[in-house]
Amino acid sequence: MCGRYAATKDPAKLIEEFEAIDLTEGRARTDHNVAPTKNVVTVVQRHPRDDEGQVLEDEPAERSLRLMKWGLVPFWAKDPSVGSRMINTRAETAAEKPAFRRALVSRRCLVPADGWFEWRRTGKEKEPFYMTGPGDASLTFGGIWESWHPKDDENAAPLITFSIITTDAAGQLTDVHHRMPLIVPQSHWDGWLDPDRDDVTDLLVPTPDDIVASLELRPVSSLVNNVRNNGPELLDRVDPQHEAALFDAPKS
Repeated sequence: MCGRYAATKDPAKLIEEFEAIDLTEGRARTDHNVAPTKNVVTVVQRHPRDDEGQVLEDEPAERSLRLMKWGLVPFWAKDPSVGSRMINTRAETAAEKPAFRRALVSRRCLVPADGWFEWRRTGKEKEPFYMTGPGDASLTFGGIWESWHPKDDENAAPLITFSIITTDAAGQLTDVHHRMPLIVPQSHWDGWLDPDRDDVTDLLVPTPDDIVASLELRPVSSLVNNVRNNGPELLDRVDPQHEAALFDAPKS
């Protein structure tokens, strides 16, 4: 699965990288420990609407940065609390599950990340790792999104939420966990975001081998376990034995 990631890029850099306009209204924040239920930057591509809210399908689709809450709330949900259980969507079954299939057809997004965290279980212990790519380019996760309206308040602003699609882990990543986020290569961005394309079966495939091979599996501090911790030190490489020694050291 993917239950924690880092997203530290300024929107100005993401605008350039994704050739998108910024609709985050200055509310995007650097986050070294993104956890479910947080509002984070995503990339979508939609046709513009007229003054009455009608989609102008003959107009070119516009790519934009938008804030969404992590944890998908289907449009038909009675209670938005279900989102905490829908942070991930399995690629293998996304087209079949009622909670995900409509969004997969017409509401796909990209989720820019610096990397993601995963925990390797050894006996009773869980060791955190940070998976990140080379250079400054984003690792771009495939996602789906929904717009939810409370039934008892028609004037309330919609709740916009998303889920990260996952696939079987590949290559060296299997040493840490059996699942990983779907990483969408830049050559597939247009197809993934295209609002007029309703079948992306050919894009719901494991991450290309060359991308997997380029990833660094970095052991990091258990400070990341606590969602309240947030800072660049969470991404620093640590020697697990050294960290254990620090915790075991006698208090002076």
